[in-house]
Amino acid sequence: MTTIAFIGLGHMGLPMARNLLKAGFALRVFDLLQSAVDSLAAEGATPAASAAEAVAGAGVVVSMLPASRHVEGLYLGESGLMAQISPGSLVLECSTIAPESARKVHAAASARDIAMLDAPVSGGTAGAAAGTLTFMVGGDAAVLERARPVLSAMGKNLFHAGPDGAGQVAKVCNNQLLAVQMIGTAEALALGVANGLDAATLAEIMRQSSGGNWVLEKYNPWPGVMENAPASKGYSGGFMSQLMAKDLGLAQEAAQLTASSTPMGALALQLYRLLLKQGHGELDFSAVQKLFVE
Repeated sequence: MTTIAFIGLGHMGLPMARNLLKAGFALRVFDLLQSAVDSLAAEGATPAASAAEAVAGAGVVVSMLPASRHVEGLYLGESGLMAQISPGSLVLECSTIAPESARKVHAAASARDIAMLDAPVSGGTAGAAAGTLTFMVGGDAAVLERARPVLSAMGKNLFHAGPDGAGQVAKVCNNQLLAVQMIGTAEALALGVANGLDAATLAEIMRQSSGGNWVLEKYNPWPGVMENAPASKGYSGGFMSQLMAKDLGLAQEAAQLTASSTPMGALALQLYRLLLKQGHGELDFSAVQKLFVE
């Protein structure tokens, strides 16, 4: 059986790796946080003492890291993993990073005859745990078919967005729209409550009307409206505000490269940076509601 090396066992990576184990894949894992490695080792994964040890002899490498600099640092340069992964192997880079960073890693993989996809995800920690993530894939379509059994063990929807880096472009566009929806919903709810409406009643009215959106359906930012939403749990869990700010920054970088006009995205970035300055960076991104009620 082909061994899968999984590097990066954070809030998203850990449940993703766990689903690969559940699907019966042989898994070798590494993370800087030893407790995450130990957790999966107890479930049947093989622990590795380093990223290099994890990829030695592995036919597939999956990585889930915080930012572009971490991904470039992992894969590129004389001591990077691309110099150590066996030619003919498959790399699935699932982090959300700058499209240009993804293209650099693609180029390094190609130079070593290593197949690669940039495959960022949507669906949050709940989707990662349930194995229902959406993968937005950049790279060769034939490589996606080769990767499909691995990706399908972690997600429900696989979209081929286009060539190298296209998965990252799709991801930053999606998260920019999500942030704008979240901010608009939070603002409207705060306006209604300030004028005497019940938040749950207003949310249902808007959900069933022309203002309906994914946030109102699945992820209401007002505490107590949705029992299982982060807003009802002190904005804990979910997708951290500092990561949303990072993704909005990536969207602005992509906009600058193409001279695209993204005024809503730019405003969303500034509001999330304000939220971070108020000390809420580790709260779920729905905590942007706080900007309109405090």
